[in-house]
Amino acid sequence: MSRLSINKTYKLYIGGKFPRTESGRYYELTGKKGEFLANVSQGSKKDFRNAVVAARKAQGGWAKSSAYLKGQILYRVAEMLEGRSDQFVEELRMEGRTAAAARKEVETSIDLFVHYAGWSDKYPALFSSVNPVASSHFNFSNPEPTGVVAAVAPMSGLLGLCSVVAPIMVGGNASVVLASSERPLTAITFAEVLNSSDVPGGVVNLVTGFADELLPVMSSHMDVNALLLCSDDAKAAAGAREQGAENVKRVVVKPDAPLEESPYHVMDFQEIKTTWHPVGV
Repeated sequence: MSRLSINKTYKLYIGGKFPRTESGRYYELTGKKGEFLANVSQGSKKDFRNAVVAARKAQGGWAKSSAYLKGQILYRVAEMLEGRSDQFVEELRMEGRTAAAARKEVETSIDLFVHYAGWSDKYPALFSSVNPVASSHFNFSNPEPTGVVAAVAPMSGLLGLCSVVAPIMVGGNASVVLASSERPLTAITFAEVLNSSDVPGGVVNLVTGFADELLPVMSSHMDVNALLLCSDDAKAAAGAREQGAENVKRVVVKPDAPLEESPYHVMDFQEIKTTWHPVGV
């Protein structure tokens, strides 16, 4: 007797939990030949607002964590990705990748988290400075996290998602990330990795859905400090910058492709704090 296969419904990842979308909406993801792959949550504006609340609650504690601890947690994410690599390869193949390309993407994603784990205690030293001043003061500048960062990940899938999450995360920020609507299967599987990798709930929140619906609320939300938009849509970028100006939100626009490994992507979401201290006589 043959058994019926279980059609998976991919949920959201908000505050360390996996809720259903409050709207009750889903869309069917199909393969190259039109075969059904999964039901994917179509996140709503309220889902995004709930995720911002969770991110804000978690961000302060994450920012205060030591650089050593952040690096250890990012390395743990890499370990968990390695352990579940076959599952990620299979999901990428379902979405149209060749076996070789899928394996390469997973391996590159693992290496990316190792890369940023190594930067956790180094980028502050690299980008800090002692400044010469014409008075009896020590004057020095150092980077601090921006706060809550909203991001629209590239459409490429796992690597694009990881390339957005890791630099925001290692810099002490909390994030709400809109995953690829075209290749969303690895997003919630990746959330399961985060959930079992000592990442505090709320530090990374993942929403699936469509940018044309959610981007306006992401760019206009008054409790979001910065926005990363990975898109080639110039009109969408202009709209995001205009809406983000209302609360002086930093808007960073990148091409619709995975971000290259670089500490400068960490600095995209850092503020520079300058401190003056009098020199004793």
